[in-house]
Amino acid sequence: MEAVRIGLQVLLVIGGLFLTLLILLHKGKGGGMSDMFGGGMSTSLGSSSVAERNLDRFTVAVGIVWFACIVGIGLIDRFSA
Repeated sequence: MEAVRIGLQVLLVIGGLFLTLLILLHKGKGGGMSDMFGGGMSTSLGSSSVAERNLDRFTVAVGIVWFACIVGIGLIDRFSA
């Protein structure tokens, strides 16, 4: 059971780093920190490209894996003797 726990912890760290990178790759929607650093200068505010939609899907998928790792580690902690 310890090998599964270590595997989930490694996956959690890698997933967290990758999730942070994916979130930082998103375009700013305006009205926040992205405007302060020049992200609000975009001309196509209403449309989202195929790449942006795929980035959204990939971010959600990595987030689900990250969440599942947290739940798995919690279950292992709860039910291990």
